[in-house]
Amino acid sequence: MFTGIVEEIGKISKLNKSGNNLNITVKAEMTPELKIDQSVSHNGTCLTVVEIHANEYVVTAVKETLDKTNLGLLKTGDLVNLERGMKLGERLDGHIVQGHVDQTAICRNIMEADGSWKFTFEYDPNIGNITIEKGSITVNGVSLTVVNSKKNEFSVAIIPYTYEHTTFKNLKIGATVNLEFDVIGKYVKRITEIS
Repeated sequence: MFTGIVEEIGKISKLNKSGNNLNITVKAEMTPELKIDQSVSHNGTCLTVVEIHANEYVVTAVKETLDKTNLGLLKTGDLVNLERGMKLGERLDGHIVQGHVDQTAICRNIMEADGSWKFTFEYDPNIGNITIEKGSITVNGVSLTVVNSKKNEFSVAIIPYTYEHTTFKNLKIGATVNLEFDVIGKYVKRITEIS
């Protein structure tokens, strides 16, 4: 479980296909503190550390993960948002994030607003996910608040700190991002569908 508060930006140093899987090598300052079999969120996708080498570690993304996330689009040198699993007893500064990406979205607009930024994303509503005004959403692993919620689109407001300490500063219009919708909202939606 994660909070959506990004700890560090990692750099992809190597990508290696192995059958339908993708082995991803990440260079990160947190590497010496990691251990084999530990969960780390990569752009909001929970992956397990399988190797550690000095300041780099390796995780494996299986076909299911590659099909539902933007990880299959990664290139060597790309930057990713990183967060280690939440410690029990710590403050929950973001919201409950499982690291299970629900679907991807496309960045449709970026608007600077005198010291902050508004990013607008469009997603496929046929998958069945929804946003609500002032609800929680995770975009590439970053816990954010929804504004301008629509059937297949929403926006988020990004403060300067988040802009500088995540990959939002590198995001361009047309980019594909990972979305994890609020877990409580997903349960409520499912209950109402079967009632």
